[in-house]
Amino acid sequence: QVELVESGGGLVQAGGSLRLSCAGSGRTFNMYAMAWFRQAPGKERSFVAAISWSGGNTYYADSVKGRFSISRDSANNATYLQMNSLKPEDTAVYFCAAQRGLVLRPPIDRRLFRSWGQGTQVTVSS
Repeated sequence: QVELVESGGGLVQAGGSLRLSCAGSGRTFNMYAMAWFRQAPGKERSFVAAISWSGGNTYYADSVKGRFSISRDSANNATYLQMNSLKPEDTAVYFCAAQRGLVLRPPIDRRLFRSWGQGTQVTVSS
């Protein structure tokens, strides 16, 4: 497994932007499929975006398509989530997840990922 640490969360007004970062450990980071999930109070953790180990394929939840963008820098063991046009309903704790060798196919279930970060809070005010 790989250790993950998220950063970049915060408070932003509706329509604003944030960029989340996920720093991973280990020399085989480029063999891991990466994803972002989020969990709002009283709700289950839900899929946001994912990127294949090669970086060639990306997947998004319908609710964030066209607004969020996932990317990775495997040389630096990092994954990013650029969030634009934020809405109050995007408010949640955002988690980075990783799974070695996973071939991503929608729907992308959180149970496919064994490595998780501690989460970073994103709050969007109206």
